Amino acid sequence: MATNYPVSAFHFQVEWEGTRIGFTEVSGLNVELQSIDYREGSSPEYQVTKMPGIPKYSNITLKRGIFKGDNEFFQWLNTVKLNSITRRNLTISLLNEDHAPVASWKVKDAWPCKVDGPALKSTGNEVAVESIELCHEGLSIEFA
Repeated sequence: MATNYPVSAFHFQVEWEGTRIGFTEVSGLNVELQSIDYREGSSPEYQVTKMPGIPKYSNITLKRGIFKGDNEFFQWLNTVKLNSITRRNLTISLLNEDHAPVASWKVKDAWPCKVDGPALKSTGNEVAVESIELCHEGLSIEFA
């Protein structure tokens, strides 16, 4: 008898513009539908009707270790020019034990709105980790 377990959250990959980039953490894969309250003045009901409104997407945060000579996050951030910036589509995939995608989040027109350098501590024993926060214009999920 086969046992069915949920997929582990630690095996994933991030791909943008055809390039796979290793990250230690991905967060912010959230979508929220804003609600619209409506009540007609002549309605016999003394309550509002709730209708779905515009979707709201959380910013996505990606974290990874710093490597010598790798400055891609800041280079991308520096593409901003008078109300325009280079946008990229991303695919974030949760992988199974055979390294095949189980679920994929497709991110539309992402651009860096914040880059954080590492916390430096003279008594620390950690890897230097940088993070990039991405604003985007859409998030969809596909299951394999």
